Amino acid sequence: MEFRFGSDRVTITHPDRAALLTEVDRRLAAGRGFALATLNLDHMVKLRHDPAFRAAYQRQDIVVADGNPVVWLSRLARRPVSLVPGADLVLPLAEAAARHGVPVALIGSTDVSLNRAAAALKAQVPGLTVACTIAPSFGFDPEGEEAAAILTRLRDENVGLAFIALGAPKQERLAARGRALSPRTGFASIGAGLDFLAGTQHRAPAGFRALSLEWLWRALMQPRRMIPRYMACAAILPGEAARALRQRTG
Repeated sequence: MEFRFGSDRVTITHPDRAALLTEVDRRLAAGRGFALATLNLDHMVKLRHDPAFRAAYQRQDIVVADGNPVVWLSRLARRPVSLVPGADLVLPLAEAAARHGVPVALIGSTDVSLNRAAAALKAQVPGLTVACTIAPSFGFDPEGEEAAAILTRLRDENVGLAFIALGAPKQERLAARGRALSPRTGFASIGAGLDFLAGTQHRAPAGFRALSLEWLWRALMQPRRMIPRYMACAAILPGEAARALRQRTG
């Protein structure tokens, strides 16, 4: 499945969770880095207007569908992919890292959240090594000196997998830069995944997720933040649906 933003294209590279985990396992075993992005409708809104975000997406090695609208559009195009939420990838990726003896890093919002997430991961994934937890400063710039220092630290400490939970587009831009500055590190941009694990944010109940209503739960919990975002997402759906239909016949 392919999406276009001006002259740039974003392709879902791996159609389901099994294909993604096989690829990551292969790269961790070989000591090869990667950048993993989880495409959703909010990303697609941002990609339309943010050239730096588009450039970062061009440097992602792995892109999966994190959002039911992306899945629905793929079916409309007759190029179906499965839902692979970033929050659901933290544990299986950590398990793969432990299996290969690969140290991990957690990069996210606050020291409290990261420390709780690290404790939860080590409790649930025997043998996992958390090399470091890093909460960047307020106003963090993924192209700035602080980012360069973080990526150099990952390289010097032989971190093989870094979970980045900074939100889009910062996390994807940091991962893209990391492909050059720490090429043996795998970067997984997983949004609120670490906060969910730490318990500092609460994910939608399973019933909401089963009915594809996680968006409604988030809108109810954070209306001032989420309702404008979802309105912007809804506004692009007709055009994306038309493009998906053209892929069907293309």
